[in-house]
Amino acid sequence: MPDTVSKYDQRGVSASKDEVHAAIKHLDKGLYPNAFCKILPDIAAGDPDFCNLLHADTAGTKTSLAYLYWKETGDLSVWAGVAQDAIVMNLDDMACVGCTDDIMLSSTIGRNKTLVSGEVIAAVIRGTSDFIETMRQHGVDLHLAGGETADVGDIVRTIDVGFTAFARMKRARVLVNHIQPGDVIVGLASFGQAVYESAYNGGMGSNGLTAARHDVFSNTYADRYPESFDPGIPSDLVYTGKHLLDETIQVGGQSIPIGKLILSPTRTYLPVLKKIFAAYQDQLHGVIHCTGGGQTKVLKFIGNVHVIKDNLFALPPLFQLIQESSGTNWQEMYQVFNMGHRMELYLPAEIAPAIIEIASEFGITAQIIGKVEAAQQPQVTVQSAYGTFHYKG
Repeated sequence: MPDTVSKYDQRGVSASKDEVHAAIKHLDKGLYPNAFCKILPDIAAGDPDFCNLLHADTAGTKTSLAYLYWKETGDLSVWAGVAQDAIVMNLDDMACVGCTDDIMLSSTIGRNKTLVSGEVIAAVIRGTSDFIETMRQHGVDLHLAGGETADVGDIVRTIDVGFTAFARMKRARVLVNHIQPGDVIVGLASFGQAVYESAYNGGMGSNGLTAARHDVFSNTYADRYPESFDPGIPSDLVYTGKHLLDETIQVGGQSIPIGKLILSPTRTYLPVLKKIFAAYQDQLHGVIHCTGGGQTKVLKFIGNVHVIKDNLFALPPLFQLIQESSGTNWQEMYQVFNMGHRMELYLPAEIAPAIIEIASEFGITAQIIGKVEAAQQPQVTVQSAYGTFHYKG
């Protein structure tokens, strides 16, 4: 069996996206190169006091797991979660630069019509409108501008769900990362149940799904649903786990199917961040969405500092399950998965209690998970119950 890193690569995915970053390294980085998202001049209206954000993302291979679960159970509700996944992967990136409101959304859905029915498309669209309404009830205004649904069975094996988001905001409100020695790091939990969520969230987000799907679930699905994976993947890396989709696990006193636990919709932090920014944005030194790269994501946004994460959340059951199923080494786990918190804020220690309190108002656990020290080069250290791991920029 190949080692963990090559196993991940052979499945056609990358935690670091090195090839992508190499391909775009010569592109203009926008008005604020160290901002989490690319910021453009106000092309929409030409006002020098404003700027534009245009962002695109998808639910990734989470759609393949949703497809499996739907085919096995007939449960259409998982498709609403997929719509939320694709939307939130845009919104929470944009939130890292201070944009939390008045955002326009447009969807792009590509499906294999012979396998994915119209009721699935309807469920995705209905899930989109329901999510927008939930955010509106919590003070976040999102606007659906329509989109495109295409039948592209020649190039999409099951279904792909993506969104593009646009916003216009004042340049004075843009948050640019300037993480510095002396900062503490407040992490916002990815698991549990926020006040705007209808069920327990396992904390998966939309990263690492290819690894989780193949490492956790039984090879029985390979024969029954060959359309759910790339035929170019070596056969010994396809659905190598022992679990079934509807097999349950006890989490927080609840019995939850493992398939649904991994399919937990990607949590948005927009309502929380909107309130934090209203009171403390000028005191924040950085906001990082721990997506591709997991707990090492911050390496792309720091100078010569050492980010030390030495007080992480106790590992949620979902990530324990994935590690036990896959045998993935812990250093790689922290680089692929968020491992319990998907949003982190860098700030002076004196305002940390207020940030933690705001998060708690929304049912989200938050805590100081680390600190920042001076260093000779960008680096991250994760000190966990499973070992200490070092990563360099």
